[in-house]
Amino acid sequence: MDLADIISGDQRLAVVRQPIAHDSAVKHVTGQAAYIDDMREPTGTLHLAPGYAPIAAGRVTALDLEPILKAPGVVAVLTAEDIPGHNDISPKEVGDDPAITPERVNFYGQVLFCVIAETRMEARRAVKLARIATAPSMPVIDVDDALVANTTVLPEYAFVRGDPIVEIPQAPREITGEFRIGGQEHFYLEGQIALAIPGEDGDMYVHSSTQHPTEVQHVVAHALAVHDNAVTVEIRRMGGGFGGKESQATQWAVLAALAARKTGRPCKLRLDRDDDMIMTGKRHDFRVDYNVGIGKDGVIRALDVTLAARCGHSEDLSLGVIDRTMFHADNSYFYPTCRILTRRMRTNTVSNTAFRGFGGPQGMLFAERMMDHIAYVTGKDPLEVRKANFYSGSGRDRTPYGMRVEDNILHELVGELERTSEYWDRRKALAEFNAASPVLKKGLALTPVKFGISFTLIQLNQAGALVHLYRDGSISLNHGGTEMGQGLFIKVAQVVAEEFGVGIDKVKITATSTALVPNTSPTAASSGTDLNAQAALVACRQIKERLFDFIQETWNVGRDRVQFRDDRVIVGNREMKLGELATAAYEARVQLSAAGYYKTPKITWDRAKANGRPFYYFAYGAACSEVTVDTMTGEMRVDRVDIRHDVGKSLNPAIDIGQIEGGFVQGMGWLTGEELVWDSAGRLRTHAPSTYKIPTASDVPADFRVALHESGGNREDSIYRSKAVGEPPLMLAISVFSAITDAIASLKPAVMPRLDAPATPEAIMRAIRATTGGDM
Repeated sequence: MDLADIISGDQRLAVVRQPIAHDSAVKHVTGQAAYIDDMREPTGTLHLAPGYAPIAAGRVTALDLEPILKAPGVVAVLTAEDIPGHNDISPKEVGDDPAITPERVNFYGQVLFCVIAETRMEARRAVKLARIATAPSMPVIDVDDALVANTTVLPEYAFVRGDPIVEIPQAPREITGEFRIGGQEHFYLEGQIALAIPGEDGDMYVHSSTQHPTEVQHVVAHALAVHDNAVTVEIRRMGGGFGGKESQATQWAVLAALAARKTGRPCKLRLDRDDDMIMTGKRHDFRVDYNVGIGKDGVIRALDVTLAARCGHSEDLSLGVIDRTMFHADNSYFYPTCRILTRRMRTNTVSNTAFRGFGGPQGMLFAERMMDHIAYVTGKDPLEVRKANFYSGSGRDRTPYGMRVEDNILHELVGELERTSEYWDRRKALAEFNAASPVLKKGLALTPVKFGISFTLIQLNQAGALVHLYRDGSISLNHGGTEMGQGLFIKVAQVVAEEFGVGIDKVKITATSTALVPNTSPTAASSGTDLNAQAALVACRQIKERLFDFIQETWNVGRDRVQFRDDRVIVGNREMKLGELATAAYEARVQLSAAGYYKTPKITWDRAKANGRPFYYFAYGAACSEVTVDTMTGEMRVDRVDIRHDVGKSLNPAIDIGQIEGGFVQGMGWLTGEELVWDSAGRLRTHAPSTYKIPTASDVPADFRVALHESGGNREDSIYRSKAVGEPPLMLAISVFSAITDAIASLKPAVMPRLDAPATPEAIMRAIRATTGGDM
């Protein structure tokens, strides 16, 4: 469905469902969009630079900071002793993640102190003058080390249905596999940054590049030993977040606020890119071991999988992230009997954290790897195996965690992409190409996505919004969501403009602030629009209810004869501007401001029983990718990508298509080129663009076809029947990984290539040698 079809599909909507540009699009491309580091600094602003541990495990035996205090421009040095309240930045306040460690070192890069200086450069230079003596111990670096040492941040957790240990050996065929899934650096364009400004009576105003202002407010308040109401956190826009600023923006805000308290002056902390990569968490990497029993038709009978994750030195968000891995370890497939077991391993590395998909991509990658494995050992086409294992009707519609898949459009959506991508014709053409080409091999894969939408921590599924209607008919909008480039603000503004029948230019988008909308949830889990747009809609309707009552009292016109449209208000036989109505209502003492509140209905989750309905609905999609692999070098090129994605009734098709394209490319980077490497001492060696390679414009497929799936919209009562689009598209890129696997598999039919993610040229060559026995 192209944009013209979408627009013509609902002519009665003037603003919603229109491809309106991002509210900051022009500012972004002209450099006028103001981020925290662009803001005019208050007079007397000081700058921080963190000093961090030079070892991954052990303790600090001596810390001499005198040379720093004598350095030019240095005002003070911040240590753990300067924290009046809680020295803990963990999201759940479990006490396992100090803002500044007093002695014990748990990872290379852990903050030991902060230099406070007149300029950022003076602070960074002074940091290097510290004399640090340590007593190192042997670090636990990766999942394998942690499995041997049996170090965990949380207990094992599993979804179990039936007895796979009994059922797998009874199946006609048994398959066993093991592979590794790499992590991923967020690489947001704007690094971690915070500016703290001290106020009167111990107040603190914090500008923080965060996806979770309320959490920053709460943790800063606890560190300062003040009430939450003494701390205000504000953010207008982030230069990217991707989950890396959900919990891990907190530490830098805390340090800036502590420095502001210590000095009585505004303090700013902006991490250098190298330090940012060294000191902040990544996507969780995994070791996956699976055993599956299948029928002769390739349909799964029973499954047993263990997913062991590197969580880092503290819990952070690993409970929710790894749970989400489990929720999506089925992806689109029904498992009659299964055990999905997770182990959350503690290592002497920075704590891994949220990343777009929140653990779901790793679970889905396992499911697709398994489908490919089944296909190659049974001699079937991978697409046929996938379709045979899809969720379907009664008896094959319950997930391993007990939720019924009621909105299943997998067969319809995948069938349509199968047709439009010309899958079978291309499959035949690829076979002919590979038969005639001894070095270059092509691969093709069509993979689905079924992604649950809601926070699985049920309490987070709520939102608030504040709407003001002014006497001139203009509107001010504020809500608890944060803008990181994804288009949340423009979508919510479209809903407000549509409700009042005005153009988008009449709605003023304002910075997210804990002083305006309190107790907010993070902008995450793809739920930003679902939650905040609904809250804004509630606020708009509260104001309109008062206006309807005013109209009835003043002109004796019922609400059925009142319309808000075309920048006008139609009241029976009369017509007026919205500003005229607002002025008349104001003069009659009608309140023109409202705070809206929304909570997601229907969702339940009992983690102890591993049962419930944790998701309001599922978002679906599918991608067909074609690649060419050079079997002599391991180099790979993505030749063509076809995507069909389900966004329900799109609120803004231009924004949604942009999210699909961007998410796919980011996922492709995770699975092909973005490799994180730690050495045996626990030091991250890939901590700059010179050694860590994210996709560039030249990596985007030249033939890139994206279509929104045409449907009647979300069957649930979501905002204008739309569906979330932030995270699901990233997992469409699994089709690229499967296509690479397919190309390697063409070298030796019936053998499953041992390919780990990311599929770098080195990983591809290892898989080729393992598949062919080195005989090329």
